[in-house]
Amino acid sequence: MTRTLIRGGTLVDGTGAAPRLAELLIEADRIVDLLDPGAAPPDGAGRVIEATGRVVCPGFIDIHSHGDLIHALPPGEQRALMAGRISQGITTEIVGNCGMGVFPRTDHSEGALRGVAAWMTPAAIPGGDPGMWPWSDLESYLSHLEANGLHVNVGTLQPHGPLRIEAAGLDRDLPGTAGAEGISMMSRRLEAALDAGAFGLSTGLIYPPGIYARTSEIIELARVLGRRCAGTALVASHIRGSSETLLPAVEELLEVGRAAGVRVQHSHSEAVGPDHWAAIDRVLEMEEAGRRSGVAVAFDMFPYTAAATMMLAIYPPWALQGGVDRLLARLADPATRDDIRDAIEKTVPSWPPWGEGGWPHNLVKAVGWDRITVGSVGPGANRGAEGMSLRELGRARGASPFDAVSDLMMEERGAVSQIIHGISGSEDHQEGIETLLAHPAGAICTDANDFGKGKPHPAAYGTCPLVLSRWVRERRLLTIEVAVHKMTGYPATLLGLPDRGVVRRGAFADLVVFDPATIGTGAGFGSPRVTARGIDLVLINGAIAFASGASGEIAGEPSGRVLRRGGG
Repeated sequence: MTRTLIRGGTLVDGTGAAPRLAELLIEADRIVDLLDPGAAPPDGAGRVIEATGRVVCPGFIDIHSHGDLIHALPPGEQRALMAGRISQGITTEIVGNCGMGVFPRTDHSEGALRGVAAWMTPAAIPGGDPGMWPWSDLESYLSHLEANGLHVNVGTLQPHGPLRIEAAGLDRDLPGTAGAEGISMMSRRLEAALDAGAFGLSTGLIYPPGIYARTSEIIELARVLGRRCAGTALVASHIRGSSETLLPAVEELLEVGRAAGVRVQHSHSEAVGPDHWAAIDRVLEMEEAGRRSGVAVAFDMFPYTAAATMMLAIYPPWALQGGVDRLLARLADPATRDDIRDAIEKTVPSWPPWGEGGWPHNLVKAVGWDRITVGSVGPGANRGAEGMSLRELGRARGASPFDAVSDLMMEERGAVSQIIHGISGSEDHQEGIETLLAHPAGAICTDANDFGKGKPHPAAYGTCPLVLSRWVRERRLLTIEVAVHKMTGYPATLLGLPDRGVVRRGAFADLVVFDPATIGTGAGFGSPRVTARGIDLVLINGAIAFASGASGEIAGEPSGRVLRRGGG
């Protein structure tokens, strides 16, 4: 049996406890002992890793990832896209977020699923290759990942979007009186997903088809968790809006938790656009009041003032009804295109947003054409658009920003991603980000992946090192033990993973060894694919997944595992 001793380091164990000197003895995939400094391990140790002057901590857990299709790739192709994540210390991630995902999949629903998921589909997956989606539900998806091999540990939520697409396509209304037939179909699928190991349900209430769901629909599905999981699963929600509807959207999340008796997670808590940054304090007050009244609510957040998502999200709900092809047909019709332009320019979101003509989150109105940039397009002639703001794209094409991006969407069949700036602040205004970072109910996530195309969000390479450099070492907003807890033990607790995210006897040996004096990131929006600095070593299930050096590459052999709720 392989034995490893990590010697001489300062242990930050993921629980929030103060750093201390300790030596770790690892056998196979587990930590079997914590020794006093200098103590000789029983029976000696095979491999010895010197960590003097370094911090040893649990591997970072990304509770909010969109790597659903990255992990479905063969390991060799996964490896390139996971390099930025593993080299920044991420050892576990949760997919199926924001109500977006790739299961359940049927012949009837696959086209719509592929359209909505196009922005997060790796370049290595040909758009028309049905062989790259060989699963039908969450259980078979996880079985595919297990057979395939994983570079990190992966667990999943059951996304609401594919459930609704199977029940009603991308139409507004569910079948049956008051949607009862559709809710029944989704509930059965959700029960099966929970039984197969889903960590809960996710919703994306600014995206199709979640954008059409009423609160009552979400509550009925949340009650499935209450009946089936007895508090061990959560509802993670990209809430109904983060600008004009931010506060009622938070109240809606609390209502779901209260009515269904389930834990709720406010996904990537944020305020979008300068007019709304000040609402962050009120959001936190509302969630604190919810906890006092018995609602188990937490949140996660990314430490950047920009977010990555699909370009579809700039369009009004009525224009997205029926799917990507219907949107493109509407954009091709001059009169309907004018109606869409008029909606983007004039519609102020209001509550409730799910009725005819409603809109929870007008991104362009919230941040403007200048703060939205093209993230990625396909491999053809439009590559020059990547990195341009929509206003710059308009100038380059001699058109308005709206017409330029709409033409781009038509040319790319909707497979365009965006990066939105002005999220909870700016580079010159960090108060909102710091308020969220400092709050004890907040975990830290990336909400970013490298899909092998365009310019990914730099969070895919730099989230954890950015926190440990800017907000621990430089600004001293967080102590190192609190920052590590927010990226390890705390998300593990939210997910019910007792043997991940902590360093103790019997825990899995997911570990990071880093230099607290030099850890940091050079990844930015102009050059996002820059490996983090200051991280010496990453272990996943006891195997070396990354070691710094001249090459700085991740290991060729995958050592990650599929995680299921209630398991390790």
